[in-house]
Amino acid sequence: MKRRDFVKNMAIASAGTPIVLNNIKMQSIGKELFDVAKSAEDRVLVLIRLNGGNDGLSTVIPRDQYANLTIQRSNVLIPETSILPLTTEVGLHSAMGGMQNMFNNGNLSIIQNVGYPEQNRSHFRSMDIWSSGLMGTSPETGWLGRHLDNSYPGYPSGYPNMTNPDPFAISMGYDVSSTCQGLLANFSHAVNDPFDTYNLAASSVLNDGTYYGSHMEYLATLIDQANEFGAQINAAANSGNTLSTMYDPTNPLATQLQYVAQMISGGLKSKVYILNINGFDTHDSQVSASNVEEGTHTDLIKRLSDAVAAFQDDLALLGLENRVAGMTFSEFGRQIASNASLGTDHGDAAPLFLFGSCINAGIVGPNPVIDSTIVNQAAVPMQIDFRDVYASILKDWFGVSTTDIQSFFEHSVTYYSLLGACNVGVEEVIKDKNHVLLFPNPCYENTTIRFISENEWVKIEIFDLTGRSVGVFVDKTLDSGTHNVFLETSALSQGKYLVKVYKKSGSSEAKLIKVK
Repeated sequence: MKRRDFVKNMAIASAGTPIVLNNIKMQSIGKELFDVAKSAEDRVLVLIRLNGGNDGLSTVIPRDQYANLTIQRSNVLIPETSILPLTTEVGLHSAMGGMQNMFNNGNLSIIQNVGYPEQNRSHFRSMDIWSSGLMGTSPETGWLGRHLDNSYPGYPSGYPNMTNPDPFAISMGYDVSSTCQGLLANFSHAVNDPFDTYNLAASSVLNDGTYYGSHMEYLATLIDQANEFGAQINAAANSGNTLSTMYDPTNPLATQLQYVAQMISGGLKSKVYILNINGFDTHDSQVSASNVEEGTHTDLIKRLSDAVAAFQDDLALLGLENRVAGMTFSEFGRQIASNASLGTDHGDAAPLFLFGSCINAGIVGPNPVIDSTIVNQAAVPMQIDFRDVYASILKDWFGVSTTDIQSFFEHSVTYYSLLGACNVGVEEVIKDKNHVLLFPNPCYENTTIRFISENEWVKIEIFDLTGRSVGVFVDKTLDSGTHNVFLETSALSQGKYLVKVYKKSGSSEAKLIKVK
């Protein structure tokens, strides 16, 4: 056992005195254990990269600036009557009905004017900066790679293992994402089709102590790891499910997101999925010469909007919507004024989307202010640093400590409340003695039931939706305090259940979703 893991396990064990009830482990807990448990919830982050630099002003349209937008970009601007309204000040392109519905349902938020200081407008350099979260030259690690290095030091040596049998991240396609680049290896596994994972020839190379031998041993480790991860991915995809009828089979992004839903529902424990959609470098023919609501950019953002809406629908049907959050990003926006080729040139800041059931829905940041005077090469200035968005996701979604987060970045981090809608703090539980919390929920093989009792008799019973009792799991007098009951759920069929906690001080119940 690594020292880091030993210390972590000791911290958990010392948080309370464990007791055993019918092979169910139980203990009183304090805030420290709650924080560990919260950070260990089975959450997933989906990142969608819009390659080429998305035109933010033609995607999220500042309705209150429409008059000046007409001056700046009349040949690419859609009619004001075609804008899909979100608020009186903000709207979406007419092709983005799927995302408009998500916003209205509280499953989409928009972060305005996101970028980095002194944008250089180079595709390659900008994507290096966005992937690494670092402004220095030649970054060697990605922002998620540093986080994963901090949690799993020594990777790839010793992985996969019994505790971590699955890849930590999945890059959809043939290349791994530099976002997940760690010190010694990339934490992501490239997957084009999870139903057709490759099987590389195993190596029997032995390290003879030479420089060549050590490198060949490292290569053999990666080959063996790829084969084991591939088998896990294939098994999860075949065990998984997909229920939405909204996926368009001609939309490549929709197909990739459908694969992601199948892998998650099939039990794959990967924390991050990275997807790509190409073609946003629209210097010319961004719109059709005959119709500004048609053209390359319209096709791309419709593909994005439809695919994400189908994915969110699928997550809800699968009972996974509280486990998965997503974000789009692009290396930069486009310039405010369009060019003579029905296109737009490289710019600076742009909006990005967050999606999921656990987002703090709404619009973060003000609309960009558009001038009535055309200034050559002027672009939307940055108001929100993209690294602060990353930091806020790590804090709110994965429960990473602010001390660790600050060590991942060069600048002084500012946090935004972006993904806290599903976070339940221990203070909330203590205030409500009739509250019962289940995590993870939905669950695969196990879940934990958290509740508060006084010195009293407690009974925990689970029912299916027909009202039939699945079993009684606690029937005993418990001391005063907050308790955790670890519950093995592998024997339960897929579906929804009701967990009831009976006690004199106040009974409570919660819905449990069991997935494959």
